[in-house]
This record gives sequence, C-alpha cells and structure tokens, in this order.
Amino acid sequence: MSEPRDLAEVYLRKAKEDEFLIFEVPASVLVPEPIFGFHAQQAAEKLLKAALSLRGVPFRRTHQLRELMDALADGGAPLPETLSDLDRLSPFAVELRYDDVPVGEVVELDRDVVRTWLLTLRAWVTTQR
Repeated sequence: MSEPRDLAEVYLRKAKEDEFLIFEVPASVLVPEPIFGFHAQQAAEKLLKAALSLRGVPFRRTHQLRELMDALADGGAPLPETLSDLDRLSPFAVELRYDDVPVGEVVELDRDVVRTWLLTLRAWVTTQR
C-alpha cells in the first residue's frame, strides 16, 4: 500500500494535468462550459484527496466535492471560507459530462472565480504537508 504522502503526490501531479486546461487555455471560447467544468471539478477533487491523504483522513471513492470537503472538516482541516462554494463544480464530474441537460438547466461558471478557487485550494493543500 502506498504511503499517504506518496498518494498525495500522485493526486497533486494528476490535478496539475486538469489544471493545465483551466489555466493555459483560459481565453478560448472554444472550450465549452462542460469541458471547462469537468477539468475544474477533477482538479478540485484530486486536490481535496491529496489533502485528505496528507492528513491521513480516510475517504471513499467519490466525485462529490462536498463529501470530501466535509471529510476534511471532520478530520480537523476545514477549508478556507472562500472555498465554501467549491462543491458547485460537482455536477460537472458526471451529470453534466454524460447526461443531456436542457439549456435552461446548465450550470453557469464564472471562470475567473473557478481559477481563483483552484489557486486557493492548491495553496491551502500545500500548507497541509
């Protein structure tokens, strides 16, 4: 079994791959909202799992960011208040990736806010080391 720190490093590396799209292709209107949201959700999920691994807090396989956020809080490491809405990205993991969603129900994202969330989350995770 991997050591918690080793597992955390894997999550941090994999999150960087998702963050690439979020930060390196920011101005492109060609990146549809569901693709942007999916990679943002995936980066956030992996960063949260890295923090949980670093703290030795067990977690189940899930894409639900609120569950991971709650596990961190229960483990004595609540996220900064500025990340309280991070779980708004959860629908992009599966529902908005694979299901046809009526146009009026599409979750709108402020891409600048999402980028700020990810920068804040990554910085916070590094304090958990």
